[in-house]
Amino acid sequence: MNKIKLWLSAFRIRTLPLSVSGIIVGGFLAYYNGVFETSIFVLALITTLSLQILSNLANDYGDGMKGTDNEERIGPERAIQSGNISPQEMFHAIRINILVVIFFVFATIFAAFGLHYFLYSFIFIVLGGLAVYAAIKYTMGKSAYGYRALGDLMVFLFFGLLSVMGSYFLFAKQLDHVTVLPACAIGLLSVGVLNLNNMRDINSDIASQKITVAVKLGFDKAKKYHAFLIISALIIGLLFGVLYYTAPLNLIFVFAYIPLIKHLFTVIKTSKPEALDGQLKVLALSTFAFALLLGIGHIYNAI
Repeated sequence: MNKIKLWLSAFRIRTLPLSVSGIIVGGFLAYYNGVFETSIFVLALITTLSLQILSNLANDYGDGMKGTDNEERIGPERAIQSGNISPQEMFHAIRINILVVIFFVFATIFAAFGLHYFLYSFIFIVLGGLAVYAAIKYTMGKSAYGYRALGDLMVFLFFGLLSVMGSYFLFAKQLDHVTVLPACAIGLLSVGVLNLNNMRDINSDIASQKITVAVKLGFDKAKKYHAFLIISALIIGLLFGVLYYTAPLNLIFVFAYIPLIKHLFTVIKTSKPEALDGQLKVLALSTFAFALLLGIGHIYNAI
């Protein structure tokens, strides 16, 4: 039982709602346009969750082996850092998880395209492979992109554009302009979560020579960058609400702005990186709430 708790901790359950936010939005948009299929939605959710868990395990292994996770790091103790899970055990778990992800990637693609859309299937197999590569190479290996300030870009692409627009394509077999603004908003909020994490860890990252955008900017400028991410997402969300407005309930997602704005003021006023740890859950859950409410509001007329 204790080992199960250790692995659940290594999975970092609190990161999972954020990871599926884009899939939820894509699913709601597909439902509104009459192309939603439950099997595709469920498989896309499971695939995304398994990818996020793979990323979390790989991140634990990569930072643990590089010594980035040490006594100077703020936040929950990582699995390898604590010594409760050995590097060999973690590496074995990563390999198993890769196989799990590959299985669900193919299952999702088959559910969406069957044997009739070979080109689409091929494209999504490539995208799935890139997603696995991105999950692993964030901190693992000598060329880990998370150590070269490229994490923000990758999060925007995979958690925003690919998550929303890609999941919608699984249903509709085409791209649609209605997905662009939500994809950008979710992507920016997801980058905000990563930036918040990097601001919290800025001192230990500097000591470990892990170069993130927060490290390159410095703590004060990183807070301004964070404000840019959150405010841009809020503006894009409002723009989506106005452009696709059909009824007052479409704008129900603005209730998620309350914790987001409160979060932003908290970050701006914070002068100590360690004080940001509690805000990670706030921003992640607020993003999930934003995605859920945006989707519910948008399908109001389709119900």
